[in-house]
Amino acid sequence: MALSTFVKIDGVTNLSDARYCAGMYVDVLGFNLEESSQKFLNPTQYEEITGWVSGLEFAAEFETEEADIIQLKLEKYPNITWIQHQRLDTLLKLKDTGKNLIFQADIAELAHIESQVAEKLQSEGVYLLLKADHEKLSKDELTTISILAKSIQVILGSGISAFNVKKLVDDLGLFGISLEGGEEIKPGLKDFDELADILEELEVED
Repeated sequence: MALSTFVKIDGVTNLSDARYCAGMYVDVLGFNLEESSQKFLNPTQYEEITGWVSGLEFAAEFETEEADIIQLKLEKYPNITWIQHQRLDTLLKLKDTGKNLIFQADIAELAHIESQVAEKLQSEGVYLLLKADHEKLSKDELTTISILAKSIQVILGSGISAFNVKKLVDDLGLFGISLEGGEEIKPGLKDFDELADILEELEVED
């Protein structure tokens, strides 16, 4: 089995998520490495999770951390191949790390400046992860996403359900989607319903 589009899981905090997503052939697991985040993982926790899964890649997720601190942190987190950041200027300082770079932005903030953003990201080879603080995407927001996806690799992280995921990917020309990792009810016990429904909708035969 495989998935019909690129899928990244954000903010993974537990082995249950990691093992389930590996079994569903997700492409990338993301881990928040900022101490101020509720989803922060220390190096020991990170290795305890990643040591049990194979066949996918790992992303380091940041919001405000400076580039020099990020480089020092990555020495303690092996096998990271992606870096995600909410500040583009900081992200671009990490180009020489050889990692794939993802700029996370709010869809509303990019409205009406799509061409400038697309040109910058295209020239730097950076992926764009778009999120919103609401689940129902407006017509204008969908238009913004579609415009950006025509020239750069866009990953959508909001407004996704099992009912619309295929249509969004096809109609908007997305590179892929991102979904949020959840919390364990107790060790080893998870409610995967929503995540599972979306991933199963994307399953294709090899």
